[in-house]
Amino acid sequence: MVIRHARKEDVDAISELIVRTKRLNNEFDPLFAVTPDAKERAEKYVQATLSAPENLLLVALEGRKVVGVLRAEMRERIFYEPRTEGRVTDFYILPEHRRKALGDEMIQQAAAELKSMGAEIMVADVPAQNEIANRFYVKRGFRALINQFAKRP
Repeated sequence: MVIRHARKEDVDAISELIVRTKRLNNEFDPLFAVTPDAKERAEKYVQATLSAPENLLLVALEGRKVVGVLRAEMRERIFYEPRTEGRVTDFYILPEHRRKALGDEMIQQAAAELKSMGAEIMVADVPAQNEIANRFYVKRGFRALINQFAKRP
């Protein structure tokens, strides 16, 4: 398994994985309903990420096949210390490649790269109802930082 920075030729495969993670989010909570044009939106999102130096986009490859993706972005915390965070916004590994340390490897590489980009803290966005993701991060030393509440008006 190889983990590397994403390239333009990876856009289609990454977009598929991003949509899969969004659909998985919807399985945990109906307020994460996926739009019909999610694939097209994901392609634009991935292309924009590739061209933004404040973003990190890693892929895991088995041979030439993209089997995992991790997207993160640098953000300033203007009112708080530590001031600079690296925020994991999207992280997905194909089910057949889970529980084989790939998630650990991708998080460790992302942490090192985000630190080199200036991140003083690493955070991850996951749906509150996704207990699998919550346990994954807690097991790796993360803790809840904020609660976000939602309802339809």
